[in-house]
Amino acid sequence: MRYELPYARAGQVIGLLGGSFDPAHEGHAHITREALKRFGLDQVWWLVSPGNPLKAKGPADLTRRMEQARQVMDHPRVKISDFEAQTGTRYTAQTIAKLQQQRPDLNFVWLMGADNLVQFDQWQDWQEIMTRVPVGVLARPRRRISARSSKTARVFRKYRLDASDSQLLGHCPPPCWCFLNVPLVALSSTMIRERGDWD
Repeated sequence: MRYELPYARAGQVIGLLGGSFDPAHEGHAHITREALKRFGLDQVWWLVSPGNPLKAKGPADLTRRMEQARQVMDHPRVKISDFEAQTGTRYTAQTIAKLQQQRPDLNFVWLMGADNLVQFDQWQDWQEIMTRVPVGVLARPRRRISARSSKTARVFRKYRLDASDSQLLGHCPPPCWCFLNVPLVALSSTMIRERGDWD
């Protein structure tokens, strides 16, 4: 079965930023722009999920979150996708496997903030994710040290790409991951919801 995906030319390096984006905000946009520059990506696809399996409370309506994401991230090389809703996948490893099945001609890179690296070993099939695609980690406020000492960082220590070689990440065979310190935006979806700016 074929699914609707953003257009990309064969051989391109596509960064994947997944999440509920409940709501999307400037912090997401900031790390996306940094990832495009620092990891040598041709595009970034935001994979707006129907829901996060690690969160008990469901997110806002998917259509609303998609629209908000497009407003926040208006960039010619960034595409907003509901691929997980199309395929019915709930976990990142499943989503990546489906994407690779659909577009084996593309080089995918999984992107995440350092806060996700801290609890990455709680994700379903987290080791499979690391062995399927290169992973780009962008440091976020207060999580640099805990991310570097996380279980994932320890288990995959010998596969870490030096930050000075970050442009090569999309062409490295997995497992391969790179940790970058970037100028930070101390903003989160949780903070926005608690402030009452998104309900």
